[in-house]
Parts: sequence; C-alpha cells; structure tokens
Amino acid sequence: MTSGSGATATPEVLALAKVVSRLRAEVVDLENLAATTAVVERAKGVLMGREGVTPDAAYQLLLDHAARQRRTLLEECWITLGRTGGHVVSPPPEAADPTARAAPPAPEASPFRTSRYVAAADGGTRPPGDRALLAGLARELAHVRTPEEIAQLLRTLLADAADVDAVMIYTVASAGSLRLIGHAGTGDALADQWSHIPPLSGIAGMEAIAAGQPVWLEDPESDAARYLLIGDPPERWPSRAWLPVPTDGNVTAVVGFFRGRHGPFDVRTRALLRRAVRLCGGSLREDRDRYRDALRREDVDAIQTVLDALSGPAALLTPLFTAEGEVEDFRIDAAAPESLDVTGRRGKELVGRRLLENYPTVAGTALWEGYLDTLTTGEVYEGEPFVYEEVTAGVPQESVYSVRASRLGERLVVSWIRHDAAERETRLLDDLQRLGNLGWAHWDLVTDSITWSDQVYAVFDRDPALGPMRLEELPRHLLAEDLPRMGAAVQRLLGEGVAVDQYFRITTERGVRHLRVVAEAQRDAGGSPVEVHGFFQDLTELRDAELALRESERANLVQRGMLKAERALGARLQDTLLPIPEQSLELAGLCVDVAYVPVDSGLNVGGDWYSAIELPDKSALFVVGDVAGHGLAAVGTMAQLRFTTKGMSVTGSPLPDVLDRLNALLLHTASDTGGATATAVMGRYEPWTHRLTWVRAGHLPPLLIRDGEARFLPQPEGTLLGAASDSTYTQDVIELRPGDHLFFYTDGLVEEPGQDIDTGLVQLADTAARLVREVESGMLAKTLADLRPRNRDDICVLEIRVPEE
Repeated sequence: MTSGSGATATPEVLALAKVVSRLRAEVVDLENLAATTAVVERAKGVLMGREGVTPDAAYQLLLDHAARQRRTLLEECWITLGRTGGHVVSPPPEAADPTARAAPPAPEASPFRTSRYVAAADGGTRPPGDRALLAGLARELAHVRTPEEIAQLLRTLLADAADVDAVMIYTVASAGSLRLIGHAGTGDALADQWSHIPPLSGIAGMEAIAAGQPVWLEDPESDAARYLLIGDPPERWPSRAWLPVPTDGNVTAVVGFFRGRHGPFDVRTRALLRRAVRLCGGSLREDRDRYRDALRREDVDAIQTVLDALSGPAALLTPLFTAEGEVEDFRIDAAAPESLDVTGRRGKELVGRRLLENYPTVAGTALWEGYLDTLTTGEVYEGEPFVYEEVTAGVPQESVYSVRASRLGERLVVSWIRHDAAERETRLLDDLQRLGNLGWAHWDLVTDSITWSDQVYAVFDRDPALGPMRLEELPRHLLAEDLPRMGAAVQRLLGEGVAVDQYFRITTERGVRHLRVVAEAQRDAGGSPVEVHGFFQDLTELRDAELALRESERANLVQRGMLKAERALGARLQDTLLPIPEQSLELAGLCVDVAYVPVDSGLNVGGDWYSAIELPDKSALFVVGDVAGHGLAAVGTMAQLRFTTKGMSVTGSPLPDVLDRLNALLLHTASDTGGATATAVMGRYEPWTHRLTWVRAGHLPPLLIRDGEARFLPQPEGTLLGAASDSTYTQDVIELRPGDHLFFYTDGLVEEPGQDIDTGLVQLADTAARLVREVESGMLAKTLADLRPRNRDDICVLEIRVPEE
C-alpha cells in the first residue's frame, strides 16, 4: 500500500489489476460466445423441425446458405429465425458489435404444436369467408371457357384470402414435357419464357404430377437448391405451391400459386387451395369421355354398384328352381363389401355362391319361409332376432341375427345385423391389445379431440385420469436424440398426410421405454388431413431381450477369444516344455519311440507329458504322466511334475521317494493349483543288469509284449498324486529280454465314453500284439495313437523295445 497524492501502485497491485482486466475480457468473450451459440442452436432447431434433418445436417445447411448468399453464419441464423414468424428480418444492429448481447430470436416453428394441424381454430367449422369464396368460384367456373380465364379467376378470388399474386397452369404435353395453358399475374414476357418446360429433373410441377401430391415451396434458399424456380429473379415469389389437378385417371395438369411474401402456407390456406383446384378440375380436364363405351350395364351390375356404397352387410339373392318349379336354393349375385360369411369370405368373394352352401341349417326355418313368402307376395320380411349356430375351426359358436328381405323384380335384396358381433370384436380387440402390448389412438383434427384405448395409457405409463397426451406434451417425454426424428414424423403425418411407422423412446417413472407408432391420416375432399388413427406398441421387453442377447453374444465372443488365447498359450507352453511329439531315440541300449497327440476338438489343452532321458550313471529314465483337467493350470502342474521328476532322478533319488516328493508337492501347492491331481508311471533301466525298476501313482499298468503274447505288468502299490498325504509308493522289478516291447501310455489311448476301461485295455493288448507281429520296423507308438481318430483326450504313448542280440 502507498499513501499521498503522488503515491504509485506497487508492482503486486499492478499485476493483480492486469489479472482482473484479463479475466473481465474473458468473461465478456464467453458471454458473446454464449449468445452467438444460442442463436446458432435455435436456428439449427428451426431447420431440424422444418426439414426433418439431423443437427449436423442442419448446421451444414446454415453454412451452405451463408456461403451462397455471402453472409456470415450469425446473419444467416438471424434470417432463418426471422422466417419462422412469417417474414424475413435482418440481424439486429447489436449483432455487428461483438461485445453486444444478442437479442432474443423469434419463436421456433416447432412441429409439436396442435394449432399447426387442426382443421380450424373455431371448434371445427370452416371459415365462412372460405365457403363463400369457393361457392363464388363454382358459380364463375360455369361461365369460363379457357384455362387462361381460369387462371385469371383463381388469382382474383385468392389474392386476399390466400395472398396469391400469380397463377400458372400447365398440362402434360408430348414426351412428358409441360405446356403452359393459362397464367395470370406473371406478365407475358415471363409466360413466354416458361411456356414450355422440357422433362427435366428438379421441376416442382412435374414432381407434383408424378406423385399426385402437392409440392409446397416455402424456403427460397433450400428450394433453389432442389428445384429450378420460375421467376426473374426467383426471389420475386418467396413461397409457391404446385397442386395437381385431380382426375379419375392419371394426373395431366398442375396449377401453380405464387406469393410475394415469405412464410409457410398454413393449414387453412392449404385446404383452400386444394378445394379451389378440385373445383377447377372439371373445366381443366380434357374431354376423354366421348370415346367411352356407352353401352347400358346389366341390372345386376347396377345393383352391385349400389351395394358397394352401403356401410352394412347386404346381398342380392336370385332364386334357383327345381324342375317342378319349387325354390331349392338362392344364388348370391351381388354383395356389399361388409357382407361376411362363417368361413371368412367377404364382399364380392361371396358372389356366385349358394345360400345353403354357406348357411346349410337355414333350410326349413322361419327365415327360409320368410324368404319364400316375400318372393311370392312381395311383402317385406322382417324377422325377429334368432340364434344361429356356426362352426368355426371345429368350435361351435352361437350368434344372434336380425334379417330383412324385400323383393326386387324376381330377386330378393337381403340385409342383416349381427347383434353380438360388436361385443365379440371388442373382446377380441382387447385381447389383441393386451397380448401385443399395443393400443389404438384416434385424433379428430376438426374437433381437436383425442381418444386413447385403455392399453395406450399402460404403454405410456400414464394415469387415465390425466386423459390422452396432447401433442405439445410429447417432447417433454421424448429422449433428446429422438426429438428430431419424431418431429419430422409428426410433420409428415399431420402436415402432409403421409402414413408413418416410427420408433422412439420416452422416459417414465419406471425408466426408458422403447415404443413404436404406426399411424395414417384420413383426408377430406381437398386432401387436408382431418382424422388420424393408428396404434402405439411397447417394444421395451423385445428391446431388452435383444440387448440381453447381444450382451450374451458379446460375452460369448469374449469368452471364446479368451479360451482361444489360453489354448494358444497352453499349446505354446506344451511345445516348449515337451520334447518333440514324435521321435525315435536310443537310450542305454534300448530303442525308444514316442508319440504325443493332443485332443482334436475343443479349446482346452491337456496335461499329458513324458520324459525319456539318460541319467548320469548311464541308466535310462522313462516317465509318462497325466495331470487331471485341462487348460493353463494343467499345463503349469505338468511343468512342475516333469522338472521335479527329472531333477530328483538325476540326483539319484529312489523312484518311490520321487513319487512321494511329487505327492507332497501337489498337496503343498493345492491352493495355487486348485487341488490338482495327477497319475504317473516311472521306470529306471540299468543296461548292465537288463533290469527295469518301475513305480506307479494311480496310473494304468504298462503293457509287455514278449514272444508274441501281450500282458499287463502286476501293479505295485501307489495311489493318485495329490490325493492324500499318507500315500505309500512301492516299486517292482522286471528283467527285459531281447525282442521285448514295453508300452507306457495315458488313458486317452484306451478310454471311450460309455465303455468299461477293462474293455479298452483288452482291445489295446490285442491290437499291440497284432502290430508287433505284422510291423517289421518301429514307430509302433505312432501307429497305436493314429488308430484312435477323434480322440477326446490327449494321447501319449512311449514304446521301449529291446533289440535282438
């Protein structure tokens, strides 16, 4: 601190002031960035709702428009937001100042607004001015003769009601081109320039004719990117519409309406333009009817036409007579669309069939007599409700009918009501909704009334006391990433009348639900949607099952990868720890053949092992062992046993002591190996005495073949390694003679699922004896191993052969 008028700030205070100044500038920059970001995000939201695109695509559209018009991105955003209010506004002056706050933009044109789609705002009645305008148009059309006069009439009548400034009428000419046949408000020069349009892509009028649907152009910039716009310049008419002229065949004409103001066509204006074009259809349609066949149709065809317009079941019955003149049956010659028999045939599918063929038990009943009386007297028959038993899919069902019959010439016109059909169909519908976890919904756009079935409340997890959900409420329940797609679907359904099948997700108190909506719109005579009906389906359980299945598949793949890696590692360890899988060598005057064959299926590696080495005193050590189990643990245990055995044998330890130490090793490392056990057979051959001292630990007995006879050596005492701490191991001695063959092996050579081990040993003895007699050279170990294809366990065979003197 300093004092006095001439005092100066200390260096610390100056440094602190610089920091404060820098932070204040950063805050201002962040505020400007936040304001700019808000404008950009709102503009993106407008394009997402209007174009039905993703956020990234909306941002790219803003960049493209700005580059085309040589504007900054912020200016383009302000212009886009200004269009939502029906007119273009310029960016506020503050936008040019990077330190000024951005003014709040115009409200977004959200697709989730009921007022955008209801037919009228006054409770369902059309504006009186529109009705009077259309009535006047109909009167005036009776006096016009040319398309030019029709264009002038449309422009005059729609100038104030729909802001129409110009009208152009085209018809399809040769080769699919368009020919201008009437115009008003465009000027003769422009009409001459666009009097003929070749069949090119990007022509909005041609698209309207091809699709049979109106094309609404409401954004000059995006429209210019998609279509070739009429006008000089095209911005002369910021909004325009092309409406196909409805006919009873292919669309061959289109009317274009041009407006000099910005903004979309609202629902009322769209409906008004559709009705106006529909009224002009008769005058614009070419007279093609004069060449039609004018032959009079038969009476039955005329009656069928009448029945086609009925809403209930009805049929025309022609009596069939016997040779004696009595009615034996009635033939159905015409049927209303809602006529249905017990087999499910409907409408015209019944034509040509006989009455008693579909309803055999009617003969002789009061209904049958009533038909005959009406046919004879001409009096209308109206019978009392009666019960008729039907057999559907082998199940008898009773239905209640009321029938009315009247005579028409020589035929009968019959109509009927099935009283229990509504109740049955309601019950079936309820079952269908419950089992399919779906419910129906209906929205009347004229009265703005929404109706939900009970199941829809369950689908949305909504209290029925709250009533159906309004359109404005839906975004609050949608997941943010599903909002653009759902908004585009709502616009297609309610704004354009296009059926939708859309998946979306909502949040409820019980979590996220996966839903599907399938809906279509019914249109009025002008093509405007007036009713929407469809269903909502809860797919959450299916989605959860799908995700669980994917997780299971992913876990399986991970597990398989781990097992494959483990097998590869185990195989590499085996290759490193074991000698060559197939080899022949000489030890202490003996010929030794070894064969090791791993299991040929599965992902696990085994613990079979062997050793055949020469000891320091010139004797030979032979060992074959088998560790219980598979995998890396078995390979690790095998390595411990193999190296411990070799180490103790090299130091001269007696064979029973070696097994005792191996047993103690497995018991001591039980916590590391998981309580591993193993079998082993071990022999030490002294060439100076020709004697083999051998021991075993729960292993199969060695096989000796001498003089062509095979026998298993008597087994000394010795239990499984790692099984008990008090195990005892003894040894036995055998003298080997010239020509002897002695086999050490593992259980993979003799075991077979479902077969006793003794049977496998007998088969091994017979096979080995036969091979010794038939095979002159060695490699009997490999031959024995190869005789067991599809081995389910590792096979290790060690053959010791004493050469002939």
